[in-house]
Amino acid sequence: MGDPGTGAVAADGALPPVNKRGSELILLVAALVTVAATLLSASLSVTGGVAPGPAAYLAVLCAGALSLHVLLRRVAPYADPVVMPVATVLNGLGVTVIWVVQMTRSTTLGEHGDADRQMVWTVAGMALCAATVVIVRRPQRLTMYTYMTAAAALLLLLLPLSPLGHEVLGARRWIRLGQFTMQPSEFAKVLLVLFLASHLGRRREVMALVTRTVRIGRFKVFSVPRSRDLAPMAVGWGLAILLLVGTRDLGTSLLLFGTFLAVLYAATARKSWVLIGLVAFSAGAYAAYLMFGHVRNRVEIWLDPFDEEVYSRPGGSYQIVEGMFALAGGGLTGTGFGDGFIQEVFAADSDLVLVSVGEKLGLTGLMAVLLLLCVLAERGFRIALGARDWFLKLTALGYAFLTAFDVFIVLGGATLVIPLTGMTAPFLSAGGSALVANWVIIGLWLTISETARRPRSGPGAEQDPATEAIDVRPLPGPLRRRRPG
Repeated sequence: MGDPGTGAVAADGALPPVNKRGSELILLVAALVTVAATLLSASLSVTGGVAPGPAAYLAVLCAGALSLHVLLRRVAPYADPVVMPVATVLNGLGVTVIWVVQMTRSTTLGEHGDADRQMVWTVAGMALCAATVVIVRRPQRLTMYTYMTAAAALLLLLLPLSPLGHEVLGARRWIRLGQFTMQPSEFAKVLLVLFLASHLGRRREVMALVTRTVRIGRFKVFSVPRSRDLAPMAVGWGLAILLLVGTRDLGTSLLLFGTFLAVLYAATARKSWVLIGLVAFSAGAYAAYLMFGHVRNRVEIWLDPFDEEVYSRPGGSYQIVEGMFALAGGGLTGTGFGDGFIQEVFAADSDLVLVSVGEKLGLTGLMAVLLLLCVLAERGFRIALGARDWFLKLTALGYAFLTAFDVFIVLGGATLVIPLTGMTAPFLSAGGSALVANWVIIGLWLTISETARRPRSGPGAEQDPATEAIDVRPLPGPLRRRRPG
């Protein structure tokens, strides 16, 4: 899915003010047709006919996506035309896989109705996406709430440690409210990126330029930031280690701290920050490995999954090994929705959802889904390049890295590149918190790209002092600084 007819980026980084809603409609129709074909194929394979469930899912998804498209035509006509169709098709494919897993499962690994709940969360996510586009018309104004945003994110991260916390398989990342569970860290990551972008956007020049250089003779070895500028690094490291120690959730702490380092590097262009951060996090992760059996078990599973003792023990490597066999059994074209055995493996519709895609649709289908995820992240980076404000640049880039790194963690854990961490793939995995949070990210991308593409002059153009371009033309001759002597 490309962006047909996109013009070149202007000299000041602004994207051309071209209304792309027509292109978005074409891509959205293609996305909905793809989802319809997938749901129909799944229904025919599993039930032998057109089941009412998939038909209802398609109708709800079409209504939500088309309503969002109509809203964008009226409220944000210059927003990016690709991110919403790509998110829609990924969401639809995720619902399809979840429905297939619940319908073909022969054991009671989970309750039925997972796909129904996923559609409820889809509607909630699309509604919040629309609300974000309508309410956040001037995303620069979010910098007015920098520390309030940080406090809200910290509160969400600490909620699982309260009496509301709910532990599953050694990780305490959920809270329980009656019969419902929620993962607060999914919403905290949205707020943390906003805080980082706001804070680092203000201090990026000082943090990039004011350093101490370590030299050996005449050769520069390393640039060390000042101790006062290390405060953001210390806070980020402290939050990641607090999350790792308190909730024993290696995946979320790795994701959040990795995103923190990416935004920090984008703001300062200093490799020393990244190196210091990686060393600090590695030390904290090693300490967690020594302290917590849950983390140590994940590492042992990663290092020797086919050992009989590791495979057979409770909480051992059975899940990851069976997932790898299922992925291999999918081959090039897949087993089809009605065959295969991945549905008998725990978390086939959440932690191992990409493995389920690989078994049912084969390497071809898995690569297509990964390409869609790559396109989604690429559009986020493109929106960051086109933004005229540093806060907006860092915000869009942070969400793009968050999406790409999340996919790496999920797929890397399922294929033993890294330890399995229990993270969810964006828009695909079962789980309302992650799905709703990702739709909010889509809404922020849309409003940031609208701000970047909106005309800055001419009749009817909306002006915002925070986004006015700075005149970088050379000063007149008499005003130029002359060299002494």
